Amino acid sequence: MITMLMSYAGDETTPFDRDHWINIHFPLVRECWGPCGLVSAAGFFPQGEGAGLIALGVVNFRDEAAMNAALASPQTARVMADVDLVTDVTPQRSVVKPL
Repeated sequence: MITMLMSYAGDETTPFDRDHWINIHFPLVRECWGPCGLVSAAGFFPQGEGAGLIALGVVNFRDEAAMNAALASPQTARVMADVDLVTDVTPQRSVVKPL
């Protein structure tokens, strides 16, 4: 399995529609990337100050090939367009590979 982390920087004044992100965006991610080998997708919010982090998306794929297929799929445009409905923050992507 391989994990893609999507981190969103900001503070308490940064617009971020938590309800849309959890209830609309993640089901869309599952719909669009499930056929490519998506295993799971979830969103988390830091407690307290958050040290500049307002949200973290954790997206797990079967393997690196599945992640690359999802990112290259035409459905990725739908996923990214929906992010624009959540926030104007550009998420930073990191990939965590197993040892």
